[in-house]
Amino acid sequence: MQRRSFIQAAGAAAATLGVPGVFAQEWPSGPVRIVVGFPPGGGTDALARVVAQKLALMWNQTVIVENKGGVAGVLAAEYVATQPSDGSTLLMAHINSHALAPSLQPKLRYDVQRDFVPIVLVGVTPNLLIASPTQKAVTVKDIVALCAAEPGKVSFGSAGAGSAQHLALEMFKLQAKVDAMHVPYKGSGPLLADLMGSQIQYSFETMTAATPHVKSGKVIGVAQTRLKRAKGHPNIPTMQEQGFDGFEATTWYGLAGPGKLPSGIADKINRDVNTVLAMPDVQERLDTYGAEDGGGSRDKFAKFISSEIDKWARVVKDGKVKVDA
Repeated sequence: MQRRSFIQAAGAAAATLGVPGVFAQEWPSGPVRIVVGFPPGGGTDALARVVAQKLALMWNQTVIVENKGGVAGVLAAEYVATQPSDGSTLLMAHINSHALAPSLQPKLRYDVQRDFVPIVLVGVTPNLLIASPTQKAVTVKDIVALCAAEPGKVSFGSAGAGSAQHLALEMFKLQAKVDAMHVPYKGSGPLLADLMGSQIQYSFETMTAATPHVKSGKVIGVAQTRLKRAKGHPNIPTMQEQGFDGFEATTWYGLAGPGKLPSGIADKINRDVNTVLAMPDVQERLDTYGAEDGGGSRDKFAKFISSEIDKWARVVKDGKVKVDA
């Protein structure tokens, strides 16, 4: 029922607009904001800026990336849900706000299915298990042994309680049968600064945010969390290759609008973002970040979000994961 109602909601905006093509032709008539639920320096911010730069050229309009960090991306989603449905404010939707929060936060102030129109999936990335530059345990086997020897003391940073990094850690703890210390931050930027400074030891960070620091040698890449290796990191083995069969914890990003966004505007943004994602220089950037499988129809994105809501609801239930509301 949940999936069906969400997919219906994805197309419901059409009913509010008799001539969607007229709106699409006139839009955008002013600046467009893409709201990101994390501070600058993180993966969501990086991908939003890649897309925004290209859309600004295509539309001959200013496209602003606006950072509203807090509650692992939930504050930004709450904000966009209340904005006018005229296309002037969009959300870089994220696994945290659109797939994890519905299960983790019973007092959520928005309904993913009712209050948002899914527009287009931008990309799906593995997380990277990364280590601070001073760590000696830099294989999954050695990290498991360290956690077993020092239960509850080995520190793993995340972009916030209830974030994708946090849930990847919980999945790791369940499968490895170990305990570890979760250290939540307000975004990937401050997390990475502390990891590079060895104030925390590890993180299941988004590949988008972690990649520049792995490439520069400021942090150590240990494992990636999709079943296949990402093109941008062919030399870093997966968790599955290191003994964690079936371990897959991704982070994904996509554009969404407020719940009554007219279908004509949503369709135009979808077409234009698909054009952007196919550009060779953009594809090169996405490959570097490990962002794959983006693009496609609005319906594809709606179905994907529904499947992610169901998947992580099971993980939260089985792992008895709770966060402060």
